[in-house]
Amino acid sequence: MDFGIEDELHLLVETAALFGAQQLAGQERMHEQQRSIGNALHRAYAEIGLADLETPESLDGAALGSLAKCIVNEELAACDVGAAIALDRLGPTLYPALEFEGAAAVARLQALCDGPAPRRAILIHEEIDRDPGKPISLWVDWVPADEIAGVMLLGPTRACLVTEGIETRPLHASGLRASGGCSLHLASATAAEQWTGPDAASRAHARARLWVASMMLGVLRATCEFSRLYAGQREAFGKPIAHHQGLAFLIVEMNMALEAARLLVHEAAWRLDQGEDATLESASALVECIEAARWVGPSGVQILGGHGFMADYPVEKHMRELRTLGLMGGGLDAALETAGRQLETGVPPLNITTPVGERK
Repeated sequence: MDFGIEDELHLLVETAALFGAQQLAGQERMHEQQRSIGNALHRAYAEIGLADLETPESLDGAALGSLAKCIVNEELAACDVGAAIALDRLGPTLYPALEFEGAAAVARLQALCDGPAPRRAILIHEEIDRDPGKPISLWVDWVPADEIAGVMLLGPTRACLVTEGIETRPLHASGLRASGGCSLHLASATAAEQWTGPDAASRAHARARLWVASMMLGVLRATCEFSRLYAGQREAFGKPIAHHQGLAFLIVEMNMALEAARLLVHEAAWRLDQGEDATLESASALVECIEAARWVGPSGVQILGGHGFMADYPVEKHMRELRTLGLMGGGLDAALETAGRQLETGVPPLNITTPVGERK
């Protein structure tokens, strides 16, 4: 088996990692305090081409697909996941526009978010389809943004975009503070655009879940790396604490959870790029990332002991942000329900004897 990425994606990994190291790393606490990342960082992000990875070529985008986006998300989130979310103005709202209509809908969404001030579009996963033409009333306790240009509502077979009648109230969230945070209220709002199609909705849900899961991978990786390095330097009873069996096993198991989650995310993204149905795989990947986050985050704090709860070290931030990310993409329960429903319909088992690069 070959679980590695293709050669042409390695340059993309290096570009994203370099941008994260130069522009995001070391600024995390400042971004949290400011609740924003500034327009200069947005411009730098766009100039190197990372802002349009999945945008169609007809709109001067790279159209590289889900796997490329997941890889970039992980690299940026490993440095500062709140900033990574803030940089992506369309975020997962891109996927309903792209899957239902294509480049024309994406262009209108881009125009909606363009402007001197950073405005973002927000995606809300819904368990039911809303009746077209009826006023939309909705209350969401928290979304990761301050200035919202539009709200995309994605149901099982339909999606609609709301651009007016959006009321917000700033919140001091537990995690992802760099992206902002507010409660969202739609009071008898009218949909500016709406689409219908079960296949398009399924793919949009799948791609949105992978967007969240890939962000979680970056934070999981940062937690594993920092706690491992700390354990290799901190000494107790005459040797580094990483050399004590209990912590050594814990560090290994944390990294195993990270690698298992990454394989699921990349597998699902590859399937989407091949035009295959990845409803089960994407839901399973998000479930795996959320379950890993609920264990890896607190374990990273535990390895640091009392230091783990101090703002001098990043693991307390990682734990908060992993918990917060677990609320996005429809959350754990919706992903479990989707995966269970797919299994009940008799999805054929994956042929694990065929290398990823040769599967059709």
